[in-house]
Amino acid sequence: MIIPGKRSLKNNIDVFLQPLIEKLRELRNDGVETFDSSLNETFKLCAALMWIISDFPGLGMLSSWNIHTGLACPTCNFDARPCRLHNGHKWCFMNHHRFLSRNQKFRLARARFDGNTEERNPPLNLSGCDIFGQVRNTNVIFGSGTIVNGIEERPKQKPKQWNKRSIFF
Repeated sequence: MIIPGKRSLKNNIDVFLQPLIEKLRELRNDGVETFDSSLNETFKLCAALMWIISDFPGLGMLSSWNIHTGLACPTCNFDARPCRLHNGHKWCFMNHHRFLSRNQKFRLARARFDGNTEERNPPLNLSGCDIFGQVRNTNVIFGSGTIVNGIEERPKQKPKQWNKRSIFF
Protein backbone atom coordinates (compact mmCIF):
# COMPACT_ATOMS: atom_id res chain seq x y z
CA MET A 1 0.00 0.00 0.00
CA ILE A 2 1.31 3.47 -0.80
CA ILE A 3 0.48 6.18 1.71
CA PRO A 4 1.02 9.74 0.51
CA GLY A 5 3.09 12.04 2.73
CA LYS A 6 0.92 14.98 3.77
CA ARG A 7 -2.25 12.90 3.56
CA SER A 8 -0.85 9.96 5.50
CA LEU A 9 -3.15 8.15 7.88
CA LYS A 10 -0.88 8.44 10.94
CA ASN A 11 -2.68 6.85 13.92
CA ASN A 12 -5.70 6.01 11.80
CA ILE A 13 -3.77 3.42 9.78
CA ASP A 14 -5.02 0.80 12.26
CA VAL A 15 -8.47 1.07 10.67
CA PHE A 16 -7.01 -0.15 7.37
CA LEU A 17 -4.81 -2.76 9.05
CA GLN A 18 -7.63 -4.42 11.03
CA PRO A 19 -8.65 -6.85 8.22
CA LEU A 20 -5.00 -7.81 7.70
CA ILE A 21 -4.46 -8.41 11.43
CA GLU A 22 -7.63 -10.52 11.64
CA LYS A 23 -6.45 -12.66 8.70
CA LEU A 24 -2.98 -13.02 10.24
CA ARG A 25 -4.52 -14.16 13.54
CA GLU A 26 -6.62 -16.70 11.68
CA LEU A 27 -3.56 -18.00 9.81
CA ARG A 28 -1.54 -18.31 13.02
CA ASN A 29 -4.21 -19.75 15.32
CA ASP A 30 -6.55 -21.79 13.11
CA GLY A 31 -4.69 -22.17 9.82
CA VAL A 32 -6.40 -22.66 6.48
CA GLU A 33 -7.07 -25.79 4.46
CA THR A 34 -4.56 -25.93 1.61
CA PHE A 35 -4.18 -28.40 -1.24
CA ASP A 36 -0.79 -30.05 -1.83
CA SER A 37 -0.76 -31.10 -5.49
CA SER A 38 2.39 -33.23 -5.15
CA LEU A 39 0.73 -35.48 -2.52
CA ASN A 40 -2.78 -34.91 -3.87
CA GLU A 41 -4.14 -34.14 -0.39
CA THR A 42 -5.13 -31.20 1.77
CA PHE A 43 -3.43 -30.04 4.94
CA LYS A 44 -3.82 -27.23 7.46
CA LEU A 45 -1.41 -24.40 6.69
CA CYS A 46 -0.43 -22.08 9.55
CA ALA A 47 1.60 -18.91 8.97
CA ALA A 48 2.94 -15.90 10.84
CA LEU A 49 4.18 -12.43 9.92
CA MET A 50 7.90 -12.28 10.62
CA TRP A 51 9.09 -8.95 9.17
CA ILE A 52 7.79 -5.69 7.86
CA ILE A 53 10.03 -3.74 5.51
CA SER A 54 9.36 -0.04 5.21
CA ASP A 55 11.03 3.32 5.06
CA PHE A 56 11.56 5.36 8.23
CA PRO A 57 8.22 7.25 8.07
CA GLY A 58 6.47 3.92 7.45
CA LEU A 59 8.23 2.44 10.46
CA GLY A 60 6.98 5.31 12.60
CA MET A 61 3.43 4.91 11.35
CA LEU A 62 3.27 1.11 11.70
CA SER A 63 5.08 0.78 15.01
CA SER A 64 3.82 4.11 16.44
CA TRP A 65 7.40 5.13 17.39
CA ASN A 66 7.72 8.92 17.26
CA ILE A 67 10.31 9.54 14.52
CA HIS A 68 10.18 13.35 14.78
CA THR A 69 12.14 13.85 18.01
CA GLY A 70 15.67 13.54 19.26
CA LEU A 71 14.86 9.98 20.32
CA ALA A 72 13.90 8.84 16.83
CA CYS A 73 16.43 5.99 16.66
CA PRO A 74 14.40 2.85 17.43
CA THR A 75 17.56 0.84 18.11
CA CYS A 76 18.93 3.23 20.72
CA ASN A 77 15.45 3.84 22.13
CA PHE A 78 15.80 6.20 25.11
CA ASP A 79 19.61 5.81 25.16
CA ALA A 80 20.18 8.06 22.11
CA ARG A 81 22.39 11.16 22.14
CA PRO A 82 20.97 13.29 19.35
CA CYS A 83 22.16 16.64 18.10
CA ARG A 84 20.15 19.19 16.19
CA LEU A 85 21.55 20.48 12.89
CA HIS A 86 21.85 24.27 13.01
CA ASN A 87 20.66 25.17 9.53
CA GLY A 88 18.27 22.36 8.69
CA HIS A 89 16.83 21.93 12.20
CA LYS A 90 16.83 18.17 11.69
CA TRP A 91 17.84 15.60 14.27
CA CYS A 92 21.16 13.87 13.70
CA PHE A 93 22.49 10.75 15.41
CA MET A 94 26.27 10.76 15.44
CA ASN A 95 27.06 8.17 18.09
CA HIS A 96 26.46 5.02 16.10
CA HIS A 97 30.13 4.09 16.12
CA ARG A 98 29.31 2.70 19.56
CA PHE A 99 28.09 -0.41 17.70
CA LEU A 100 31.65 -1.15 16.59
CA SER A 101 33.76 -3.62 18.56
CA ARG A 102 35.71 -2.20 21.51
CA ASN A 103 39.08 -2.43 19.75
CA GLN A 104 37.89 -0.95 16.44
CA LYS A 105 40.05 2.07 15.53
CA PHE A 106 37.06 4.18 14.39
CA ARG A 107 35.76 4.33 17.97
CA LEU A 108 38.62 6.71 18.80
CA ALA A 109 38.71 8.57 15.47
CA ARG A 110 37.56 12.05 16.50
CA ALA A 111 38.05 13.63 13.07
CA ARG A 112 35.84 11.11 11.26
CA PHE A 113 32.77 11.78 13.37
CA ASP A 114 31.72 14.70 15.57
CA GLY A 115 35.04 15.36 17.30
CA ASN A 116 34.34 12.99 20.19
CA THR A 117 35.42 9.47 20.97
CA GLU A 118 32.79 6.86 21.76
CA GLU A 119 33.27 4.89 24.97
CA ARG A 120 29.70 3.67 25.51
CA ASN A 121 28.58 0.12 24.82
CA PRO A 122 25.83 -0.57 22.30
CA PRO A 123 22.33 -0.09 23.71
CA LEU A 124 20.63 -3.03 25.33
CA ASN A 125 18.26 -5.03 23.16
CA LEU A 126 14.75 -4.58 24.46
CA SER A 127 12.42 -7.54 24.72
CA GLY A 128 8.82 -7.41 23.60
CA CYS A 129 7.81 -7.16 27.27
CA ASP A 130 10.06 -4.11 27.72
CA ILE A 131 8.52 -2.35 24.74
CA PHE A 132 5.01 -3.31 25.79
CA GLY A 133 5.77 -1.79 29.20
CA GLN A 134 6.66 1.48 27.46
CA VAL A 135 3.38 1.63 25.50
CA ARG A 136 1.07 0.21 28.17
CA ASN A 137 -0.25 3.57 29.42
CA THR A 138 -0.21 5.39 26.09
CA ASN A 139 -3.27 7.56 25.58
CA VAL A 140 -4.41 7.67 21.93
CA ILE A 141 -6.48 10.26 20.08
CA PHE A 142 -7.89 8.73 16.90
CA GLY A 143 -9.65 10.58 14.13
CA SER A 144 -9.06 13.96 12.62
CA GLY A 145 -8.73 17.10 14.62
CA THR A 146 -10.60 20.24 13.68
CA ILE A 147 -9.77 21.66 10.24
CA VAL A 148 -8.90 25.37 10.24
CA ASN A 149 -7.99 27.00 6.90
CA GLY A 150 -7.30 23.56 5.40
CA ILE A 151 -4.88 22.60 8.21
CA GLU A 152 -5.66 19.93 10.77
CA GLU A 153 -5.36 21.19 14.34
CA ARG A 154 -5.23 18.71 17.17
CA PRO A 155 -5.32 19.40 20.88
CA LYS A 156 -1.83 20.24 22.15
CA GLN A 157 -0.25 17.35 24.01
CA LYS A 158 3.07 16.89 25.73
CA PRO A 159 5.50 15.29 23.22
CA LYS A 160 5.87 11.58 23.79
CA GLN A 161 7.93 8.83 22.24
CA TRP A 162 5.10 6.39 21.54
CA ASN A 163 2.09 7.76 19.66
CA LYS A 164 -0.13 4.79 20.40
CA ARG A 165 -0.05 1.08 21.05
CA SER A 166 0.24 -0.33 17.54
CA ILE A 167 -2.36 -2.79 16.26
CA PHE A 168 0.54 -5.22 15.84
CA PHE A 169 0.76 -5.48 19.65
